[in-house]
Amino acid sequence: MGELKDTEAYEEELIDYEEEEEKAPDSAKPVAESGKKGYVGIHSSGFRDFLLKPELLRAIVDSGFEHPSEVQHECIPQAILGMDVICQAKSGMGKTAVFVLSTLQQVDPVPGQVAALVLCHTRELAYQICHEFERFSTYLPDIKAAVFYGGVNIKVHKELLKNECPHIVVGTPGRILALARDKDLGLKNVRHFILDECDKMLESLDMRRDVQEIFKLTPHDKQVMMFSATLSKEIRPVCKKFMQDPMEIYVDDEAKLTLHGLVQHYIKLQETEKNRKLNDLLDALDFNQVVIFVKSVSRAAELNKLLVECNFPSICIHSAMSQEERLKRYKGFKEGKQRILVATDLVGRGIDIERVNIVINYDMPDSADTYLHRVGRAGRFGTKGLAITFVSSTADSEVLNQVQSRFEVDIKELPEQIDTSTYMPN
Repeated sequence: MGELKDTEAYEEELIDYEEEEEKAPDSAKPVAESGKKGYVGIHSSGFRDFLLKPELLRAIVDSGFEHPSEVQHECIPQAILGMDVICQAKSGMGKTAVFVLSTLQQVDPVPGQVAALVLCHTRELAYQICHEFERFSTYLPDIKAAVFYGGVNIKVHKELLKNECPHIVVGTPGRILALARDKDLGLKNVRHFILDECDKMLESLDMRRDVQEIFKLTPHDKQVMMFSATLSKEIRPVCKKFMQDPMEIYVDDEAKLTLHGLVQHYIKLQETEKNRKLNDLLDALDFNQVVIFVKSVSRAAELNKLLVECNFPSICIHSAMSQEERLKRYKGFKEGKQRILVATDLVGRGIDIERVNIVINYDMPDSADTYLHRVGRAGRFGTKGLAITFVSSTADSEVLNQVQSRFEVDIKELPEQIDTSTYMPN
């Protein structure tokens, strides 16, 4: 598919939307994990009710999925009819599965023609979305998907498009625009135009220009779908400019965006006390996998080095690494080969790793939105999770207050003893 095998390919760096990168893909989860509020498991609805292709239903069953989430229940019936969609729903609600399943339902593959284009703002998220298309198209062998992003020799991508043109293209705006401008990527047959984490692309004027230019190269008559966990009222009119009478779905809007099943605490301490406290937490807490967020590349590297020296099974991911190394580490962590990941906000959005049940904000995020996306790595799909945030300055306290005010959540100081059953899966 679109995975590039040649390590020599990683030599050319195109425009790259770094450090705030993230992702995504959220897909449907097994019914056993979906007992919390917001899940249509409480209704007698199943994916069969959507009248999907037998091949898609078979892939869904193979994955152990049964009941759609609330956002899937709301969106999929309209999306498979070709309606334009704007959807905001909290992390872990299965937004990616909405556009993956509805696109696969509609695509009628024609050799040499790109039928669907999915744009997202980071390489990791693009890679993961492509994987979701591959997973759900297992029994649709005629439909091919591929992923394109900067950091890979563009000649490799051009060869792929020339010799094995995919029907579904997933990529970052910079690389997709470069391929389209050079006439290597033909977009005149695109019937489905999708933006994941659309706010991150449309709020950045540079990236918005790229998206608009790509959009103009696609036919006027097409389906447009946009998804995000955070969609401000200011950016919604911008989204609508790309659409025709879209269906708007805002699941658990604004104040209710925090995740059900997620236990949230903070710890007040000095900057110099963070390392000792982190060591104590990792020793004391039961966890499957944990993600530790820091604010810079250098801090990620140093903290990971410290944890490894203390014999913790830790790796780090940040933007100073080659794309090849980042994907290698990400896949290793996703497969459970390591239990601790130190990361920048590069993996703060959309990245879906099922075993993660604890997130630690070693450094306070810069905003309430970033906090939401970070802690969304734990407690996904209504399952249990724990988020612990270090507060070491007045600025940190202000962000914590913003989080509590905006999302109407009461985050308490971490108690001496914490009940494992509140954050560990049964």
